[in-house]
Parts: sequence; structure tokens; C-alpha cells
Amino acid sequence: MEGVKVIDHPLVQHKLTIMRNKETSTAGFRRLLREIATLLCYEVTRNLELTTVEIETPLCPMTAPTLVGKKLVFASVLRAGNGLLEGMLDLVPAARVAHVGLYRDPKTLQAVEYYFKAPDDLADRLTIIVDPMLATANSAVAAVDRLKERGAKDLRFVCLLAVPEGIERFRGAHPDVEIYTAAVDSHLNEKGYIIPGLGDAGDRMYGTK
Repeated sequence: MEGVKVIDHPLVQHKLTIMRNKETSTAGFRRLLREIATLLCYEVTRNLELTTVEIETPLCPMTAPTLVGKKLVFASVLRAGNGLLEGMLDLVPAARVAHVGLYRDPKTLQAVEYYFKAPDDLADRLTIIVDPMLATANSAVAAVDRLKERGAKDLRFVCLLAVPEGIERFRGAHPDVEIYTAAVDSHLNEKGYIIPGLGDAGDRMYGTK
């Protein structure tokens, strides 16, 4: 699928399988989400631009690669996005963080915003949106809409699971934003949940089911 990158690394797939299992504990689910986020972060940041600097090792001077430009931004779609955020920050602790608070209306399945906080200079930074599930894509589209309103121009979306319906909706609204996911599942059920999926990521992460 154009604009969609499925991260099929064996460790990602193994951890995802354990997370799907309904017998996995809240603590285990939370730990695995953090671990898998770090692995996904490697992939979504693979083509970050580099420059070189002159340094001295304990043995000699050298020209060495380093990241160029302003630090990137991780934008967490609350609340479940925070599980991925923690793993991302383990790998890139200097990154800036934005929070987009959205909940899904149970009747309309539309996203309702209740909180937004982001750096002022998003236009100068790569912004990586994190949300475990790309289901109806209503929340993801609303989050990208809001970030673009704030000035973000270079965006990528990272999730654990996606479905064809969500991908089509998201890419239709934001064809310039690439999707990075660990798996593309079969379909949505009548309640808008991913099948086979892993249940509600937020509930499983925080033990609120």
C-alpha cells in the first residue's frame, strides 16, 4: 500500500503476538508496548538527516556524523499514545513532546478534542505522531489536522495496528503523511474495533477494562 510501511522485524512481530494474547497482564502489556515502541522508533527515524562535526576521541581527532537541524517532536494522541511515547523517548530523550487529547464519541465514532499542547515552532521540526491503533482513523486525522494548524509540515504517523478502512481514510485526508505500523489487520467490527486486533490499547495498558 502506498504510503504505508509495515515493520516486519522478527522482534516486533514476536512482541506484538504476546500483546495480542488476552492472557497478557497489564504490566506485561505496558512493558511490551514500551519495548516495541523503541523498535518502531528505529524505523521511523531511519532517514533522519546527518551532518558532520569535528571531535576528538581518546586516541585522535576525527570527523563524525551527527543529527542536523532542530530536535524532532513526538506527538502523543492521548491517552494510549503515551505508551508508545515512553519507548520513543527512551531512544530519543532530547525530543520535544506534543500532546493531543482526543476521545472517540461512542455513538458517532468521531474524535472530540479536549486538550492540545505543542511546541510553537513545529514548522521547523519533524513531527512523529504516535497512537497504537489506526482504526476508523478519525482520531488520527483530527490529530494531524490540529498539528498542521499549528504549523507542522513534516509529519509521520506510527501505530501498532492498522486496518484497510483506517488507512484509506487517513491517506485520503493526509496523503503527505506516511504510516508506519507493525501490522495491517483484517477489518473493523460494528463498534469500530480492529479485528483480530488486541482490544482497547488504553484499557489494556492502564488496567481500566
